[in-house]
Amino acid sequence: MAEPRPKTLAELKRSGYKPRSVKDEMRANLIAKLESGESLFAGILGYEDTVVPQLVNAVLARHNFILLGLRGQAKSRILRQLVELLDERIPIIAGSEVNDDPFNPISKHGRLRIEEMGDETPIDWIPREQRYVEKLATPDVTIADIIGDVDPIRAARGGHVLSDELTIHYGLLPRANRGIFAVNELPDLAGKIQVGLFNIMQEGDVQIKGYPIRLALDVLLVFTANPEDYTARGKIITPLKDRIGAEIMTHYPRDLEHAVAITEQEAWTDRDGRNVQIHGMIKEIVERIAFEAREDQRIDRRSGVSQRLPITVLEAVVSNAERRALANGESLVFPWVADIYAALPAITGKLELEYEGELEGGAKVAHDLISRAAGATFDRYFVDEDTAGIVEYFDGGGALQFAELSSAAACLKGFSSVPGLVELARTAAGESNVDETAQLVVASEVVLEGLVAKRKISRSQAGSYGRRHERRRPHGLGGSAWPEEI
Repeated sequence: MAEPRPKTLAELKRSGYKPRSVKDEMRANLIAKLESGESLFAGILGYEDTVVPQLVNAVLARHNFILLGLRGQAKSRILRQLVELLDERIPIIAGSEVNDDPFNPISKHGRLRIEEMGDETPIDWIPREQRYVEKLATPDVTIADIIGDVDPIRAARGGHVLSDELTIHYGLLPRANRGIFAVNELPDLAGKIQVGLFNIMQEGDVQIKGYPIRLALDVLLVFTANPEDYTARGKIITPLKDRIGAEIMTHYPRDLEHAVAITEQEAWTDRDGRNVQIHGMIKEIVERIAFEAREDQRIDRRSGVSQRLPITVLEAVVSNAERRALANGESLVFPWVADIYAALPAITGKLELEYEGELEGGAKVAHDLISRAAGATFDRYFVDEDTAGIVEYFDGGGALQFAELSSAAACLKGFSSVPGLVELARTAAGESNVDETAQLVVASEVVLEGLVAKRKISRSQAGSYGRRHERRRPHGLGGSAWPEEI
């Protein structure tokens, strides 16, 4: 059984407790984790060889740091996990608003308490979670929000003059004393607020309503920002930027496997105990949509394409498959490629389009991304030469269409009417833990979608497949163009 924690200053002194700065505390706890081989930043995937080593170096160097990256790159999650590097609990003077160290209080309230009660000063122990303070930077944030302000009501109730430190209502930064203070989107802070942060970082003092106060804050300052905003002239004051110890660049997943793992980890696919099976090809197509979008010139690269896109798309895909299962009275929820097209609303809202993209419209851009993603997946599993008979069938006037809510058996029957399609699908569909009929449907769809992407067959908006459209000269225009297929 653990010994009871000291409840007074005298007991704290007898316990042998020695205070240390928050940066020393985090450094020591990080070293202990590294020596024990304990994993760092659980749930953060794809950063093991890039971002995490830089974070470790910054903490070991006791640096304030900033994470630079586009939206959806786990910046906020990383900052919140820094809490795990703090001690489980630390002692403060009971009732302190700024987590006063009993051995070295920084507030007048704390100093008076020690003077009045001496060794009988009561001690509270606060958990690590209460030592993390986060603020989203917006243009309307004030010095009062961050540093504090004079509280006339407190002055009146306590009988203090307004210049007395006891009249101050402390802001977020002093309340983060002996902890971590995080600012998201730092460049959005007004210049005068950035000056206030710089002054606290450098000198430890600040003026509230013209009254100078010295607060020797012990705090780790961490920030996030978009690289475009961070480097733009006038977005951040130079003295503040100069005093941030490390600039750490985050990034989107660099390979498909990491991206799929992140989406599997974050997406809600467990539907009240229903039997949900997702074929690997579906996961790949969903993930490749984001990869394709990040390279598409019609999409604003400065804004980025968040990793939330494939996460919400996969959830929407599963939902459409769930709707089909309910309509057919089936117990198996198994997404198809057609379900990805049904998840269009989960894509369009997450794309910031350039002028060309705006002209085409979000839906058209999203359709193109799905088609290209399916085509890339086709190339991974199939060979063009094996599809000659399938293309010949459609070129000869063959067509294929199935209703959105058709059962897997009905779809497979339709695909079987295309010579060689199901046989080709069978070569790449084998996943032992997945329903055979359903995965043959998925693999057959991938073959057809790959042929659509290569413009060997066409696909209508209703989802029917048919012969390819020959290039034709638009009436009244020079040159040639493809007609709208998707």
